[in-house]
Amino acid sequence: MIVGPRDESDRFTYWPVRIDRGGEVLAPGKPQDSVQYIDGRDLAEWTIRMAENGETGIYNATGPATPIGIGEMLDGIKTALKSNAKFTWADEKFLTNQKVQAWSEMPVWAGAEDGVTRTNISRALSKGLTFRSLDETARDTLAWFKSRPQDRQAHMKAGITPEREAEVLAAWKKQA
Repeated sequence: MIVGPRDESDRFTYWPVRIDRGGEVLAPGKPQDSVQYIDGRDLAEWTIRMAENGETGIYNATGPATPIGIGEMLDGIKTALKSNAKFTWADEKFLTNQKVQAWSEMPVWAGAEDGVTRTNISRALSKGLTFRSLDETARDTLAWFKSRPQDRQAHMKAGITPEREAEVLAAWKKQA
């Protein structure tokens, strides 16, 4: 997933926006469920370097360099934004039963068994693919989103709505 400022899809953007709002946050699956993403600025810089160096070929260019789980990503965003968010982890089976969609309503997360978040990037790393910090990507993405017009901010294109999140959290607590 290509993320960062100017990503109009809101797939990653949902998380900094939601975590910045604080309070109880519905978190998908297990904290160790794998995620992969790359800041579009890092991808662009690497692509330009590759072209300037006359490099060609097929590469999987995502990140980060060291695999992480969604829990580490969400905690990193929370730390970067100095948020008071508290994550409530709901397992994949429960989310499926509640008809909460991985990827669209729970962006970046593809579920525990989805291979798309375990792509081997070693070839791109060997050609100099580098990554800025999650802190920087999260802060810059949130700042960019907050610079958008109010009507755009009010209508995110990805992520679960606040009302639906509250319903799902209430259902989770009821069955626990």
